Parts: sequence; C-alpha cells; structure tokens
Amino acid sequence: MKPIIGLALSNRVKSKKAYSVINNDYIKAVQKAGGTPILIPFSDNIENIKVYIDKIQGIIFTGGEDISPLFYNEEPRKEVQCIIEERDKFELELFKEVYIKNIPILGICRGLQLINIALGGNLYQDIKFQIPNSYGHAPRQTLRSNLYHSVKIEKSSRLFDIFKTEDLKVNSFHHQSVKKLGENLKISAVSNDNIVEGIESTNDKFLVAVQWHPENLIENHPEFLKLFQTFIYMAGKELA
Repeated sequence: MKPIIGLALSNRVKSKKAYSVINNDYIKAVQKAGGTPILIPFSDNIENIKVYIDKIQGIIFTGGEDISPLFYNEEPRKEVQCIIEERDKFELELFKEVYIKNIPILGICRGLQLINIALGGNLYQDIKFQIPNSYGHAPRQTLRSNLYHSVKIEKSSRLFDIFKTEDLKVNSFHHQSVKKLGENLKISAVSNDNIVEGIESTNDKFLVAVQWHPENLIENHPEFLKLFQTFIYMAGKELA
C-alpha cells in the first residue's frame, strides 16, 4: 500500500471567485516518488484537521503567499503584499497536530517559514531590504525549472544523507527567510550569502524543510526526486 501524503492548498482569486489551487508539480513529485497525494484545502472549521490526520502518513507544507507577520508579533513591512489569514491559521494548527503525532513532515519554501514560525521562530520579512549585501533570491523572469544559486549543506544533516554533497545548485523564488530559528530545529543548509535554505528537526522526528522548490526541478534535475523518495519512505513506515 502506498503512503497517503497530504498536500496543503492555497487560494487564488479570479473573476471575483476564490479557487483552491496547487502547482501540479507537487502532485507529480509525490506520485513519482511512490506516494498517493490527497489535497488539503484550508478551512475555518479546524475540526476538519482531525479527519485529514486520520488518513495521511505524511504531509507537505507547500509554497505560496507570505505568512502574516502578526503571527510572529511584528507589523508588516510594505514589501509584504499578499497574505491569506485563514490559510495561516489553518496550517499553523495543522502543523501542531501532525507534529504532536510524529507524522513525517516536508516543508517547501513558505512551508519552511510556516514550520519555523509554528515552533517559535520569526522571519526577515524582506531579504533585499533587511539583509545587507544579500544576493538574488527572487528572480522574476527565471523559469522555475532552472537552477539559480548555490547552497552549502551541513555534513551532519538529513539533507546531506539525501543528496550526498555539501554543494548543491537550486532554484529560488522567495523574498523572506528565517531570522530567529524555532525550537528543536537546526539549520541544515545556507546560501553563500548566509541565508537559511534548509532546516530540520534536532530530534528523531522526520521534519525536513527547504527554501527552494525541488518539485519544479525533478524533470530536468532528477537528483531532487531523492528528497521526496526519502520523505515518502519515512511516511511508509507509518504503515508498517
């Protein structure tokens, strides 16, 4: 039996209607790595979380809009342009429940930031204006399937165990990053300008999060499938 993997959804508004959406590359990555994806739309009914948790063996917190700085006790800078408060509330509660139940967790881009906030950390709201001498991290004209900058992976990390290298080229589409690290987390990867690019749990939980978008890379750079394969292998242990 294939492990069931929850994928957190975002919203988009078009023609004055709201749609639950996800980049199809997440779905393809989970399927290619051996999992069965189910989609988790956010809801103002927190009781729905229990229904999903009873069905999934792993969860991916996906990318998307900024998380409201109010959730880490800051006022928003003008560079924070798009937030969905309902998604923030739902996913913070969802994370708390899967974390308590030791369900394997993979965070991608916004997902990394959500995990850090949920565990008591905070963010640089805008890299360009808050971190002097930072490099590019949010190109507007680059294909999501293209590599953009390098990251350095800590040798004593799950990420190193997965990729077997200390130097990895990745794509990049984020203007925020970890400032204060949350509890029970360690940094597993940084860019050459010392922006946090990967975090993971300090204990036995499978909790790995990256700031780049591996789901967009697996077709042209199949080594990134290893991250999903390892995550889904760990989720499969829930079925044993």
